[in-house]
Amino acid sequence: ESNKLFIKFIKMARTKKYTPEETLRSLFNLQFIDSRIDSMREVRGELPMEVNDLEDEMAGLNKRLDKIEEETGELNQLILEKKNIIEESKIAIKKYLEQQKNVRNNREFDSLSKEIEYQELEAQLAEKRIKENASRIDDKKEALNQVKELLKAKEEALEAKKKELEEIISETEREEKLLLEESAKAAKSIDERFLKAYSRIREASKNGLAVVPVERGASGGSFIKIPPQVQLDIAARKKIIVDEHSGRILVDALLAEEQGTKMKRKLAK
Repeated sequence: ESNKLFIKFIKMARTKKYTPEETLRSLFNLQFIDSRIDSMREVRGELPMEVNDLEDEMAGLNKRLDKIEEETGELNQLILEKKNIIEESKIAIKKYLEQQKNVRNNREFDSLSKEIEYQELEAQLAEKRIKENASRIDDKKEALNQVKELLKAKEEALEAKKKELEEIISETEREEKLLLEESAKAAKSIDERFLKAYSRIREASKNGLAVVPVERGASGGSFIKIPPQVQLDIAARKKIIVDEHSGRILVDALLAEEQGTKMKRKLAK
């Protein structure tokens, strides 16, 4: 949203030319606001990522549940097929036993006996496969219960994380919206080339700082001293000066204090 606002105002034609001091003050205001937005988003911490991770884990667990249920269904189908084989073998055995009563010689009797023996073996093998598949189904049920328990725990964790995130967002939503509006206003008061430079420096900075005051003779957050003449040029506010070491835009401590106080008052209203 913030980037869209930046793009919108970058594209707008600027008819007014701003003095270096006006630009420095606007840049500091923009940095002040953007840093506040960064801090608010940091409060959310890893919560958005944790919510996404939990949702991904739950999606994986649900797929696992579907797979286990599918495999259980296949095993049940196999058991049904084996039961049908047993029933067919019983019918065949009964038929062959009846036929043995009417045989005309030993050869026919022996042939039917072999058929009966074969059907008995088929039934025994089917019974064995039924027991094996039943054991596998028990394993699947145990795995299914484990996945369901894990899924329930993940659901509870997800609900807690979502609630926590929603509470944080609801607490900061109004302020963040106001800050984004102020950020857009501040961006509107900066020439396009400086706004682009600010955005580029900010994106390259780990902490999002593109504008820093001079503190104890050094760039804010740095221990590398700035030459006295450069410090005088910064305090004069006649041009935009970039720190040769950090690449950040430099402002004098007094300007930073003045603008910081103004922005705090403005945002507190």
